[in-house]
Amino acid sequence: MNIKYIFIALSFVVSALSLNSCSDELNISPDGRISMNDIFSDNDKVAAFLNSCYTNLPTKGMLYYFWMRGPVEISDDAWDADAEAEPSLMSGRMYNGNASSSDHPIIDAKLVNEDADYWDYDWNSIHNCTIFLNRIGTATVRSESDRHRWTAEAHLLRAYYYSELLKWFGCPLPIETTAYTLTDDYSKIKRSSYYDVVKFIMSDCDSALKVNDLELPWRITNGESARVSKALASALKSRMILYAASPLYNKNNNYWEEAYTVNKNALDTLRAKGYALYKNVNFPATYSATSAYLPNAYAALYNEYFTNSMGYSATVIDKETIYQTNSNQGQTWFLDGIGAQGGYKTGTCPTQELVDAFETTDGQPILNLANPYLDEKHTQPNYNHQNTLYDPNNPYINRDPRFYADIYYNGSKRKAAWSFDETPSSYENYPAKKGNRVRVIATYTGEPQTGIDRSSRTATRTGYYERKFLHPTSGADQNTLGANFKDFRLGEIILNFAEAAAEANHLDEARNAVNEIRERVGMPDIPTGLSQSDLILRVRHERRVELCMEEDRYFDVRRWTSPTGDLSSTDKWVTAMEITRIGNNQYTYMRRPVRALPRACYTNKYLWCPISLNEENRMKTLTGENWQNPGW
Repeated sequence: MNIKYIFIALSFVVSALSLNSCSDELNISPDGRISMNDIFSDNDKVAAFLNSCYTNLPTKGMLYYFWMRGPVEISDDAWDADAEAEPSLMSGRMYNGNASSSDHPIIDAKLVNEDADYWDYDWNSIHNCTIFLNRIGTATVRSESDRHRWTAEAHLLRAYYYSELLKWFGCPLPIETTAYTLTDDYSKIKRSSYYDVVKFIMSDCDSALKVNDLELPWRITNGESARVSKALASALKSRMILYAASPLYNKNNNYWEEAYTVNKNALDTLRAKGYALYKNVNFPATYSATSAYLPNAYAALYNEYFTNSMGYSATVIDKETIYQTNSNQGQTWFLDGIGAQGGYKTGTCPTQELVDAFETTDGQPILNLANPYLDEKHTQPNYNHQNTLYDPNNPYINRDPRFYADIYYNGSKRKAAWSFDETPSSYENYPAKKGNRVRVIATYTGEPQTGIDRSSRTATRTGYYERKFLHPTSGADQNTLGANFKDFRLGEIILNFAEAAAEANHLDEARNAVNEIRERVGMPDIPTGLSQSDLILRVRHERRVELCMEEDRYFDVRRWTSPTGDLSSTDKWVTAMEITRIGNNQYTYMRRPVRALPRACYTNKYLWCPISLNEENRMKTLTGENWQNPGW
């Protein structure tokens, strides 16, 4: 069997030339010019090799191909306006069920300007980290402090890449503690259980946490963007033990008490190290200004947080972000905002299901959380009868401040540069010339610029536009780029703890954690005396609102599902709000599916991504075991 062919396919290596071997030809670096011994006998080359372990860190956010939000668009949070205009892209293919193990739009996704096969890239990176860890103990390094920090970073990076593999593929994986070589017997490769891989991730994180704080800091303060920290180690442990305890992965074992303990420790430690929720408007000239059209201080601070990158200094104002990706998100206003503004595309269109999740200001859910819709297509809402503030004929008043920070809806306003002159059929905005001005975001049927449309790339599919990551006044004359994606933040860790506490029957602690998230935006506490099952519903509901359009929903609905279940209640049908204008400031509202056909990506097999067909065949040949995920 061709060894080079095997290793490239398995993706356990950067290339055959990077592997350790007794052969001098194999004991050379990936560039083919110097040996591994040469690399690890030179301080600067050791540092450079560690940098290679950082190379494949994902950029996430809206940097999935083609300038879209990947798992956000494939969850019930949103519909991608590109799905009809560009059906060969990821969202359109997933909605249409155009996916197989030989050609899958997620595992073969591309980041902007960069090919990215997650399975290959993550295994390549894991292998590089393991090579580094196997050699760093005897490597030539000028400073023992550097040796300790670099070792900790390699452990943490390996943990991160393993976590990404588990999130996307969800399957048992080999645990690589010694770098594979060409002389290894691959028939003996064994896969460890999901839980055991999570424990290995946590062990790698603990190895990073053991070094002293001067060697691996809790916060990066010197501008070394994307460099990992102890805070990331705590956050990774928090997230991954939550996943391991969840129904999709727990193999009927109860890990919730362990998840509670790990999350409590992680949260307490992060607080002790200075992490805290973002609670103040720090740029009032922008976000508290009338021109921002954010109705209160809570909406202003929330929009401010998501439209600014975390700084790197000892006196950061953003103490919530634990880890952000190493890339700004580009021209959000042009690529993922209101398509008519720049005349290109809209991108992410929040669904009616997401809009329904935002409570009224009295803290009452709009719908019955246990059974939110009376029909399969979600056109008949099952209203929460205790809610007296919600008016279906005036649905956007008296809502959670996060709604106004996250969503552009019919009647909301935006002051920015608009690329067109208004026409008489834009009743709320005519007459007005192109340029910087205030525009009413009218989404009713027939509105020529921002109205709902079934196919136009610049329009909304759902009756809503994303606002969460959109700077309030950005445009052609103020080209403010999207903030770096906040991959881990304290708000998630608090909700991770709340979920684990609720599932482990520590109900008061779970309720207090949820209330902390709600207090930050001025929302009332959730009721006291809830049963465990009702409290779990409230925790999940709060995750949906607080973490909306941050990728979590895609993974949450999956891990909450049993291995034999599917996503028919959440992802099969998503709806739009079809609004008809009947007079000045008078409208009728009708829920309808975004399209006549359901999404095809709700069946059991879509709980996981498939391992590529070629990889599956090679591993079965080598190990005699079927590695493929169910249904693929």
